[in-house]
Amino acid sequence: MSANPDHPVHPDHPFRSPAAVVPPATVVIVGAGPRATGLIERIAANAPELYGDGAPFELHLVDPHPPGGGRIWRPDQSPLLWMNSMAEDVTMFTDESVEREGPIRPGPSLAEWAREVRGAHEVREVRGAHEVRGAERPPALPPELAAEAAALTGRSFATRRLQSAYLRWVYERSVADLPPGTIVHEHRDRAVRVTGPRDGRQQVWLEGRTAPLTADAVILALGHLDAEPDAEQRALTAFAAEHRLVHLPPEFTADSDVSALRPGEPVIVRGLGLAFVDLMVLLTEGRGGRYERGPDGELVYRPSGREPVLYAGSRRGVPYHAKIGYSLSGERPPVPRFFGPAEVDALLSRPARPDFRRDVWPLIAKELGFAHYHRLFTAHPERVAGEWSAFEEKYAACPPGSPDLDVLVAAAVPDPADRLDLDTLDHPLAGPRFGDHEALQQALRGHIEADLARRHDPAHSPDLAVFLALLSVYGQLIRLGDIGGWWHGFFSFLASGPPGPRLEQLLALSRAGVVRFLGAETTVTTDPVRGVFRASSASVPGHAVEARALVEARLPEPTVDRSRDTLLRSLHRDGAAATPVGLLAVSPADARILDRAGRPHPRRFALGPHTDARASGAFARPRTNAPAFRQNDATARALLRCLRELSCRATVTA
Repeated sequence: MSANPDHPVHPDHPFRSPAAVVPPATVVIVGAGPRATGLIERIAANAPELYGDGAPFELHLVDPHPPGGGRIWRPDQSPLLWMNSMAEDVTMFTDESVEREGPIRPGPSLAEWAREVRGAHEVREVRGAHEVRGAERPPALPPELAAEAAALTGRSFATRRLQSAYLRWVYERSVADLPPGTIVHEHRDRAVRVTGPRDGRQQVWLEGRTAPLTADAVILALGHLDAEPDAEQRALTAFAAEHRLVHLPPEFTADSDVSALRPGEPVIVRGLGLAFVDLMVLLTEGRGGRYERGPDGELVYRPSGREPVLYAGSRRGVPYHAKIGYSLSGERPPVPRFFGPAEVDALLSRPARPDFRRDVWPLIAKELGFAHYHRLFTAHPERVAGEWSAFEEKYAACPPGSPDLDVLVAAAVPDPADRLDLDTLDHPLAGPRFGDHEALQQALRGHIEADLARRHDPAHSPDLAVFLALLSVYGQLIRLGDIGGWWHGFFSFLASGPPGPRLEQLLALSRAGVVRFLGAETTVTTDPVRGVFRASSASVPGHAVEARALVEARLPEPTVDRSRDTLLRSLHRDGAAATPVGLLAVSPADARILDRAGRPHPRRFALGPHTDARASGAFARPRTNAPAFRQNDATARALLRCLRELSCRATVTA
């Protein structure tokens, strides 16, 4: 594969004779990470039906980072950083569960691919999952990644560097599967603007180049983007500069310069999600600390002496729930049941836009409860009163959000611990107040220990049923567009937490005094007299922590007006619509970019977290009807139909 961005990846496929009559169909994809890779896979799968072999095809990929992994999953990051999903729960390929018009092209999960790496360059079958063709052979990896792949099991949490290698392989396989005659160009550049008429070819302008790329269609697959600071962050940065403090705003943790966080000094950390876990790793093991087992089996942290002391808090005050560490046996929850296509159709048919908390959340809550109690009745019948069929009938008759549901559940589920309490799940520290900081530490360690035990105990398998229902709900919500930020935070807290071993490490760091918890409803203020940041929480009234460093442990919000991506901002300035919270508005049917009159652009598409159809991830758990895979298929088919039509094949004008 050529490293020269001006040269094609596959120059050995000659253009066919139609090139003398019609210019080659040309597509520009801006972004070359997992979302773009998944789209290319769907283009390759659908091309034989919708595009055929009658004309050449040209594809330009624009991204300063390597194709496959892109920026977030690039290979040159710390080997200490893990994925947050087990290897068997990561795939880039469609399966029979995915609702799509295009064909299924089976492929390996990360775990299956790693097994193939052990026998690299051998053509053999992967335990019935798929047959590896010569073009699909796993690559020869560097020694450290080959060793990791050899030791990887389905329940392992791979490093992000190994995932990067998997994504690169998927990309190369997908490119190889494009129709004969396809030429793929890789441009290690940034796209800064798209111009062109609605009914004509588009020009994609690259940073530092005077001539644009000309295309029949453009797809934005930008991934997670940096953002300009909001008013609060600007004020904190200015305060830090005035008083010679350290302030790290929201950003991708692997890109953060944490060298200014000095050993032994207190650091206020706002956020306890996945970005916090990465920060914790880089400031502990990344600075030479290590873990070992004590005589009683408890994990113990041995500091290097180079660690700062992290005072960490958030709105909830607790870390995300650990990944569930067991598999579901028996029947899966039969969802969607109370929040499926029919319910979404009804919401969309209303004259006014639905209010999420009033109109949508009660349906979701009933759906999650249905999954929970279905599992409780069918897998743990000794903990319920009555038969599932009778309960199900009464449950279905109760209006969403009504007190009747609570009465029904209380009668059928004797132990309150077996009932689904979504409010308590969302706000585990809403009630408790602690007399001092140390009492909070003990309580938080107890909370994390209980969560770890529960998430690895099949006796609590209704939790896994709720997780699967959350995935189903997420897939339905895509059609509603922008639903605000609360749902995404709730979903991530319950369903997108860190590996269990990371929370075990957090416990060890807490016992060692390297991490100190601040509590719920953490607030940060500035003290211009003392020249420090000050953090307090509702959990320990009257207690505050002062520090000369503040880290915002979260990703920036992907809004079109504050994005640092020049292309996204220019699209919005040129007429692309945005939602009230600043997401790029796209058609839910095929991801075409909408203008401010609500018209879909015939030649411009967008996929990813910067849009109002953002899915939960570019790759997904197998057999979960992943929204990203459905979107990729629909977009690929719309694109290919566009290219096939003569009206979308204008003469080159650039």
